Amino acid sequence: MNELELKYGCNPNQKPSRIYMADGSELPIRVLNGKPGYINFLDAFNGWQLVKELKKATGLPAATSFKHVSPAGAAVGLPLTEVEKKIYWVDDLDMEFTPLANAYARARGADRMSSFGDFISLSDVCDAATARIIKREVSDGVIAPGYEPEALEILKAKKKGGYNVIEIDEDYVPAPTEVKQLYGISFEQGRNELNIDEAFFDNIVTTSKELPEQAKIDLAIAMITLKYTQSNSVCYVKGGQAIGIGAGQQSRIHCTRLAGSKADNWFLRQSPKVLGLQFVDGIGRADRDNSIDLYIGEDYMDVLADGAWQKIFKVKPEVFTAEEKREWLNEMTDVALGSDAFFPFGDNIERAHRSGVKYVAQPGGSVRDDNVIATCDKYGMTMCFTGIRLFHH
Repeated sequence: MNELELKYGCNPNQKPSRIYMADGSELPIRVLNGKPGYINFLDAFNGWQLVKELKKATGLPAATSFKHVSPAGAAVGLPLTEVEKKIYWVDDLDMEFTPLANAYARARGADRMSSFGDFISLSDVCDAATARIIKREVSDGVIAPGYEPEALEILKAKKKGGYNVIEIDEDYVPAPTEVKQLYGISFEQGRNELNIDEAFFDNIVTTSKELPEQAKIDLAIAMITLKYTQSNSVCYVKGGQAIGIGAGQQSRIHCTRLAGSKADNWFLRQSPKVLGLQFVDGIGRADRDNSIDLYIGEDYMDVLADGAWQKIFKVKPEVFTAEEKREWLNEMTDVALGSDAFFPFGDNIERAHRSGVKYVAQPGGSVRDDNVIATCDKYGMTMCFTGIRLFHH
C-alpha cells in the first residue's frame, strides 16, 4: 500500500485528503485499528521521530504526548516516584510498571491539561502495562513499532472500538530531502539529521563548568524535544521528563514564561497542600486536573467560592497563598533548560532561575551573549552554546 485516503485534511472542508509515497514505494505504517486523520498522522510521524531519537540518545524507552503538531510532554523510562504516581493519577493501578509504562505515564502526566486528547508515540513495542495506562486516558491514538497481543486487545477496545492504533516500521529510512507545498508552491530542504549526544554540550561558556550525567541526559531530552516542537520554543526538563514546554510563541521570553509556568505547576502539584486535597467520590481525572489548575493558579477563588467547592472537594481547601507557593517553588532545583534559538536578553535567564533552572543549552550567537552569560554566572548556572539552531515548522 503506497497511499491511504483520509476522511479530510486539517478541517472537514479540506477534501480530498490522503497520505502517500511519491516514489510509489510502500507506506512504512499499518493501521491496526481505527481511522487516523490528517492531524493524527502529523502528530504520529513527528512524535515517532522524537521518541526514536530519545531512545538513541539515552538508551532508555521513550514516550511523547503530542497535541497539534507539538509535544505536550516527553520522557524516558526512569522509575516513577510515589509522588509522581499520585499526581499522574496512576497510583491506583495494581500492576508492575515497565520502563515504557513509566515513560508514558511521565510524558502524559507532566502537563495533563495540554495532553488531554493526545496522540501518543512510543519508542518500543507497546506492552500491556503501557496499554492499561493509555486505556484510561482521553487520547486519539498511538504509534509504536509493534504491540504485544494483550496490549493490542486492550487498545482495540478503547473508544468503543474506534481507537487509532498505528504500527510503524522502525527500520524505515526517509529520503534525505523533504518536500512540502504551500499556496501551490513547493518547498524543499534537507532533513534535519542532527545527532544530539553528550558531545553536543561540550562548549560550556559560563564560569560554572559543572554538568553531571543526569543534566546531560535532561539537556538532550530538552533539545530533542525542541527539534520537533513548533518554533519559537523552550523546554524545561527534570529527572528525565519534560516538565514545561513553551511552543509556537513569537517572542522567546514568552516561550520561557509559558514553559516556566507549566514547570511551576508540575512542582506545585507535588506540594503538601495539593496532595492533601480531598476530592468528592466519582469525580473524573480531567475535572480533578482542572480544579487543581484553578486552585494553584490566580483563579483559585473561583474554585473556593461559596458553594462551588462542595461540588469538587469533600473538605474546603485552605487558600494556597502566593507566599506559600513561592516558598515551595524555591525547593525546585537542578532543572535543565533548552532553547531552539539564542536567548536575546538576560531576562530569559532571570525567569528560568525562578523555576529552579541550573543547566542551560542554547545555540548562542546573540549580540548580547555576554549579558546572558553574566546573568547565568550571577546564579551559578552552567550554560552550553551548541552553535546549532533547531527551528521546526
